[in-house]
Parts: sequence; structure tokens; C-alpha cells
Amino acid sequence: MHSPARPVPDSGHRLSRALGLRQAISIVVGTIIGSGIFLVPKEMMQAVGSAKLVYLAWIVGGVLSTFGALTYAELGALKPQAGGEYVYVRDGYGPLAGFLYAWTWFVIAKPASIATITTGLMRILGTFESLSFLQRDALHAPISITWAQVGAMLATIAISALNYIGVRKAGDFQYFFTWLKVLMIAAIVGVSFSFSGGTFHNFASNYAGATGGISGFMLALVAALWAYDGWNDLNMVSEEIEHPERNIPLGLIVGVLMVAALYMLTNAAVQYVLPATQVAGSDRPASEAMRLAVGAAGAMIVSAGMALSMLVGLNGTVMSGGRVPFAVARDGYFFHALAKVHPRFLTPGNALIVQAALSCGLLLIVSRFQQLFSIAIFAEWLFYMIAASTIFIFRRRMPDATRPYRTWGYPVVPAVFIVAAALLLYSTFTENLKRSLWGSAVILAGLPVFWFFKAIGNRQSASSSKLV
Repeated sequence: MHSPARPVPDSGHRLSRALGLRQAISIVVGTIIGSGIFLVPKEMMQAVGSAKLVYLAWIVGGVLSTFGALTYAELGALKPQAGGEYVYVRDGYGPLAGFLYAWTWFVIAKPASIATITTGLMRILGTFESLSFLQRDALHAPISITWAQVGAMLATIAISALNYIGVRKAGDFQYFFTWLKVLMIAAIVGVSFSFSGGTFHNFASNYAGATGGISGFMLALVAALWAYDGWNDLNMVSEEIEHPERNIPLGLIVGVLMVAALYMLTNAAVQYVLPATQVAGSDRPASEAMRLAVGAAGAMIVSAGMALSMLVGLNGTVMSGGRVPFAVARDGYFFHALAKVHPRFLTPGNALIVQAALSCGLLLIVSRFQQLFSIAIFAEWLFYMIAASTIFIFRRRMPDATRPYRTWGYPVVPAVFIVAAALLLYSTFTENLKRSLWGSAVILAGLPVFWFFKAIGNRQSASSSKLV
């Protein structure tokens, strides 16, 4: 039998509920929308070869993400505690399963995600003439470091510092710049549709060199789901959401639906300007569409939009990332120092510092962290599936618990999401066996670490008992 869920401590390790509905929605929208919508149309078109099938992949990805958000909405309202998925897995399958999730998240998934975002941000900034120096070396010995790596580390430290000094400050930053990002995307859509050279006939165009078939559609769907990824980050900060029984479900559902609508409009705008062959042949289809519509300035506007998107996504990623190690440490299964709440700022300051250090460490081995990120994707979808499945466990174990929100379409909606996650895992495992095995190895590497901290905890408990 699994150990009962631990109550949230009342002092010393408790966070402050300082984020309202508008911050909750902006965490979802701002974290999801990164560079994906500007880049993946190329991969999707190369996979399916048809504007209509690309659109279908966006729709299916949006539906699956919405189903996941509906499932997580019930879980978040039922258990509004820091760590989100960690709490669901811990209470559903036991402390070991919860720790393995937290281990994967803290050691690989989040640092690799942060390193990926900041490196992408520097690459985009490097396209501006005044920042072209970012691609040059800043240091030759004892190791070679580019200015882009330095910039990525500074961005990581700056955003981590913002989150360190207050979740409300980070939340307000997220709110303001998310809506600025949304306005920029709306402007890109409007300008593209006003282009006199655009035509709706492009929606019927095809790309002859596509992968095609079911495998091609799965590749396009994976690309779409990557662009939708990040909606679960809101659950990680559940303990800091005001009125979580209302604001977590609303934040998730409204946020994902807003992103889906923006993605559909942006994809339609790109395809209105570019035929399928140009979408498939352009590294940055959105930039190419704006360049055709208004000249070189249009492409620079898209680059600025991408940079802003990445910065806002970085803030949401850093914010959510620090809560998982904080939660597992608070349970006694990780370094106790990570469970400390800053007495003035009421944030998990130590966890944020260590997360920033791990991310900067990965940035120093930039040639490898992207492989680590692809390895982590396998583990992420595995835990998406496991965390979502706990909704059935809690419905059975806790039939009389107060549920401020019940998943619409239960049990079909969570079941469809779980099956889709399983299919994606199978597809990833068969198409990239080596990285999937590495992903499994990363998870299993957490076993001795868990046993170590459990043994320490047992010894401390025994010592305390003798003193009583």
C-alpha cells in the first residue's frame, strides 16, 4: 500500500499564493508559445506534403493538448501543491515513482529545456547586425566559449534572479510580455493576410518530396505537440495560485484554447502567403512570409517576435522548474536545503539557484545538451501518461473528495490522452531506440539516489525516536 500524501507544511517550507487568474493564463500561453510556431511548419510540410494535412496535425495536436489540460485541471484543483505532476505521481504510485519523475525533471529535462531556449534566443538575437558578435569566441582557453554561450548563461541567471526575488514579480513579467507577444503574433497574422500576393489557393497546394503516409503524419503530429508543449507547467506552481480550485482549471483550459487559436491563425497566415513547396523549403516560413509581405523589415519583426516568445517561455520554464525539486526535498527525499523558502521573498530560492547552475553547466557543453533534451522528451511523455492516469486512481481511492472541477468527458477524455501518449512513446521508442534507451537509463539512474535519501531519512527518524 502506498504511503499517504503528506500535508503541506504550515511554516518554513510553505510558499505564498500570489498569482491570480491573469498570471495563470499567461503562464500557460507564454510558456507554450516559443519558437515552435515560427519553425515547425517546415518540418510538418516535409512530413505530410499537404497544407490540409499540416492543418489537420495542428488540430489533432490542439485537441490532444486540450484533453491533457482538461485532465490536469481536475488534478490541479484536487491537489493544489507545489510540484504538480510530482505530487500526482507520488500520491498515485508511491514515493519511488514520484522521486523518479522529479529526478528526471530536475537533473535533465528542465536544465536541458532552459539551455535549449536560451541558446535559441541567442541564435535569433545573433541575426541582428548589431548583435552579430554573439557568434564569435569570448574565450579560447582553457575552454572555448562563444559570446552566445555567455549571453545564454546571463539570460538564465537574470530570469532566475527575477524568479528568486518574488513569484508575483515573475508572474507580472509573464503577464505583460505574454500579451505583448500575443499582439505581435496578431500583427504578423494581420500583415500576412493583407499581402496582395497571397492566395487561398495555397491551401490546396502540395509538396512532392514529403515522407507521407501514417509515419509522415505522426512526424507532423510530434512537431505540433512539441510546439504545444508547456501547458503542464502551471500545475507546478499550483501552491502559489490564488483560488486554485477556480484559477487552475480556467488557466489551463483558457490558455490552451487561446494558443490553439493563435497557432491556427498563424499557420493559415503563413500558408496564405507561401505555397507548400516554399513552406517546406524555408528554414523560417513565418519570416519568409513577412519578408514577402513587407520586405526585410517584416523578417526582422518576426525575429523580434521569436526572441520575445523565447524570453517569456524561459521565464515560465524557470518558474515551474524550481518547484519540483523543492517539493521532493520537502518530502525528505532530496537535499533538505532545496526545500527552504526564502524568508523575505517566499520563493524556493535554493532550488532556483541549483537549477540555474545546472542549466549553465549544460550551456558550457553546448554540443551535447540538445541530445540530452531529445532524450528527456521520451521521459517527459512517459510521465505525462503516468501523471494523467492518476485521475482514475484518485477517482477510485477518493470518491468522496471535494472536486472543485471534474474533467469534462471523463473517462473518455483522459483515456484518449493517455492512449495518445502511449502511441507517441511507442513511435519514439521504435524510431529512435538509442535515445529512448538513454531516456530510460536516466530515469533508472534515480533509483540509488532515492534509496540513499530514504536510508538517511530512516536513520534520522530512528534517531529522533530515541530522543523522545
